[in-house]
Amino acid sequence: MKQYEAKKIKNIVLAGHGGCGKTSVAEAMMYLAGASERLGKVDDGNTVLDFDPEEIKRKVSVSSAVAPVEWKGYKINLIDTPGLFDFESGVCEGMRAADTALIIVSGKDSVNVGTDKAVKMANEAGMSKVFFVNGLCDESARFYRVFETLKAHYGPSVCPVVVPYIENGQANCYVNILEYKAYRYENGKVSQTAMPDMGDRLEGLRTAIYEAVAETDEEMFEKYFSGEEFTPEEVIVGVSRGVREGTITPVFCGDAQNTYGIEHLLNGINWLVPSADEKKEIATDINGDPVELSVNVNGAAAAIVFKTVADPFVGKLSYFKVVSGKIAPDTPLINMRTGETERINKVLIPRGKKQEEAAFIGAGDIGAVAKLNNTATGDTLCAPTRKVVLDGIKYPVANYKMAILPKTKGEEDKVAQAVMKLAEEDPTIVFETNKETKEMVLSGLGEQHLDVIVSKLKNKFNVDVILDAPKVAYRETIRSSVKVQGKHKKQSGGHGQFGDVWIEFEPADNDGLEFAERVVGGAVPKGFFPAVEKGLRESIKKGTLAGYPMVGVKATLYDGSYHPVDSSEMSFKMAASIAYKNGIPKASPILLEPVMSVSVTVPDSNMGDIMGEINKRRGRVLGMNPGEDNMQIVEAEAPVSEMSDFSVYLRQVTQGRGSYVTAFARYEPVPEHIAAKIVEERKSEDK
Repeated sequence: MKQYEAKKIKNIVLAGHGGCGKTSVAEAMMYLAGASERLGKVDDGNTVLDFDPEEIKRKVSVSSAVAPVEWKGYKINLIDTPGLFDFESGVCEGMRAADTALIIVSGKDSVNVGTDKAVKMANEAGMSKVFFVNGLCDESARFYRVFETLKAHYGPSVCPVVVPYIENGQANCYVNILEYKAYRYENGKVSQTAMPDMGDRLEGLRTAIYEAVAETDEEMFEKYFSGEEFTPEEVIVGVSRGVREGTITPVFCGDAQNTYGIEHLLNGINWLVPSADEKKEIATDINGDPVELSVNVNGAAAAIVFKTVADPFVGKLSYFKVVSGKIAPDTPLINMRTGETERINKVLIPRGKKQEEAAFIGAGDIGAVAKLNNTATGDTLCAPTRKVVLDGIKYPVANYKMAILPKTKGEEDKVAQAVMKLAEEDPTIVFETNKETKEMVLSGLGEQHLDVIVSKLKNKFNVDVILDAPKVAYRETIRSSVKVQGKHKKQSGGHGQFGDVWIEFEPADNDGLEFAERVVGGAVPKGFFPAVEKGLRESIKKGTLAGYPMVGVKATLYDGSYHPVDSSEMSFKMAASIAYKNGIPKASPILLEPVMSVSVTVPDSNMGDIMGEINKRRGRVLGMNPGEDNMQIVEAEAPVSEMSDFSVYLRQVTQGRGSYVTAFARYEPVPEHIAAKIVEERKSEDK
């Protein structure tokens, strides 16, 4: 592929609700542009962009994918992203690398949650937006109903550019309002045809686009209201200006399965959306001051790594977007996160799972480089002569947690290493070992996310694992005071062992053990006090109720006795342990459970459902605060043991609109009937 200047490069992210046909639209664009020899079909598993074995098996995208096409003098970098919310990380990556969001909408299912999310993310990133209503060859598709829904949802900026003419329930004819020409599709071919008689509808749509153009410029405003006609070139320029300023969101339509309307979409991208050279980025220099970077191929190099692929055979592949300068083989670059120099051996142009070697990747373009072992997604690579840090990627929080266990004992390290490799590809994967429960815990965005991880561990790294509900790190404490003796006496040949202590155990406000002494008269020599404390601190690691760590205990050594020959530190350490075992069961021990604070953001209509569900899970609603976009924030507290699948419930009841964050709050007593069950289960595990 030849080199293109930034003004001839368009970076497009395809986003939208799951099942709307994003990958199919991208495949149709590649096919028409000659970037692929056949029209890839998701159902046939032969697409360029859904190349991962998991995607082929599931027939859905699970990660972002990049492929460029060349169309009439422009290079269009397509970034296909998943529609399922479990794989939202791919959308975050695509949004970071692109300049325009091409939001695909189903002509049958209309606007969905995924549409809203894509629009919101594009708005937050300050990107231009284009809608493409797909699947119009389906007889149940209703373009004009979808179009009105788009206008109702997103306001008057939504503007028709290509509309269908429906004959006998078939959308085989399309009118391009920019050109004011009609095109008919028959037998896999397209030809210009006479303008169809659409009555007042076409004039109304044409008027809408003319009014939108008139609003973009004073000269155009005066011309329109003086009654003069716009030329097609003026319409294109006006719409393009509005798209760049965000005052116009053009709507295209067609059917990707049959490539209907796709060439109009490609032309529209060339004509209307901003080129790579128009997006300036604000970086931060080493002093923390903002720096504006222009997209200049002759400037100092700066690039953001927006995606990583870790393959056990091929190695690590880092995808990057060049913001300034160019990246070529042997270019010295500084990784601003690690401070280390990364040496580039060769640069690649990615096209799905394949790559093509290039002389360099210039400003505004997208490329890839292999074997940057110390570089991660979100890192900035820049020239040593100008050290700057670009904004990274903001990912959703992984709240769905499961314990991950190897099917074969002894392969824990193998599992950990494989999961960490996958986490390089997908930063929403969180892996940790719980020091208390001794479990490896895997966190993701949902059930399907973790299911894909399990499959990849098997297929990529030959690691079989089992997922199970994670254990809860309970605690034990006491509610009453008790005075108890601990006496250790053992006689054998030679010196014996003798230690005798009286200890008072009482509740206290601490995270473990508070040790004190008030021994008088030398009943226990001071030299043995540390041994007594050590014996108690070792003992509280395992409570007497169910074996969980003990907290909130004050132990006061107040009396005892010793033997001048047989007493030793070990003897008093043993005596303290005996006192603990004898005393704690008499001090009304109880079980404590971790409670977390929960902040749930939900639509107004789901407030009652969420509050009721939190109450069912033994939680407490503390209050509510208004959020953005008709959302409410529910503040609550709930036991950790009841919230393991809350993310699944929240997604189901809000259709994916809801989200939540958590933080540890404190430990609270477990209700007696639940505590009894936990103790019984714990005892059965120990048998």
